[in-house]
Amino acid sequence: MASPLSPIHPLPFLSSSPTATTLTRRSLLLSSTLTTTLPTTPLSLPPQLDTNITDRVYLDFSLCPTYFRNATAADSTPLCSDPSPLGRLVLGLYGNLLPLTVSTFKRMCTSSSYKNTLVHKIFPGQFFQAGRQGRSREYGEVRLPPALDLPRNTETVDSKAFLLKHSRPGVVSLCLSENDDDDEVKLDSEYRNVEFLITIGPGPCPQLDNNNIVFGTVLEGLDVVTAIASIPTYKPSERIRQLNDLAEFFGDERAQKGRTLWNRPLKTVYISGCGELQVTKPSMSPTLP
Repeated sequence: MASPLSPIHPLPFLSSSPTATTLTRRSLLLSSTLTTTLPTTPLSLPPQLDTNITDRVYLDFSLCPTYFRNATAADSTPLCSDPSPLGRLVLGLYGNLLPLTVSTFKRMCTSSSYKNTLVHKIFPGQFFQAGRQGRSREYGEVRLPPALDLPRNTETVDSKAFLLKHSRPGVVSLCLSENDDDDEVKLDSEYRNVEFLITIGPGPCPQLDNNNIVFGTVLEGLDVVTAIASIPTYKPSERIRQLNDLAEFFGDERAQKGRTLWNRPLKTVYISGCGELQVTKPSMSPTLP
């Protein structure tokens, strides 16, 4: 007689638990509900910067094909006997955004403190620099008269002052990371940084961003910027660069002094005149180049 069949139990891995199905559906429903009900954070827009032109100044540039001589304050002899004018730059300044930087730059122009000073560095395709100070009394360096009494520029330590970018040709910027004033001058308690750069283009200079303060733009005279950019500069050979790097590695101070000659123009280009132009409508936004 055959033995009765024992009941067949389903294998655990083949069982379909309605409870598990329900939990899965609940999980999916809960997750979709949370996704749709979570508050969305709006994207933070960059702050609106006031780049209205409040002041206009001009810088006249010239070439000196012959010897460019230095002079004392009492000497009225022209620094260059036969200058060749390059043209005028008209600069628009952002006085609402950077009042201290703009005020200092404008006073340097109206007091003629930039007059007869050199464009001392040109980086083709990037920018040129002017307004260098030094104690060595070399020709063409800026000398701040004590009567000028410039205020301390606290904007150099304000993060909001670094928001504008060097994004196009004709950007006017206060040199901070690119500043090459004489070290002894910087140690003076009355030192004020007045060195500036102007971008050449054609592209942006992102390496200058967040390290130098953009405070204006070229409104007229980009052809003058191009003319300055075309002036040949001193470029050291690869061997000189290697020797300079080696000297710097061993702490030789002559390495830094040697680098001050790099990218200097081989022709004497200087600021032959400067001053202020009146703004008829200060609130009007500029037409950028």
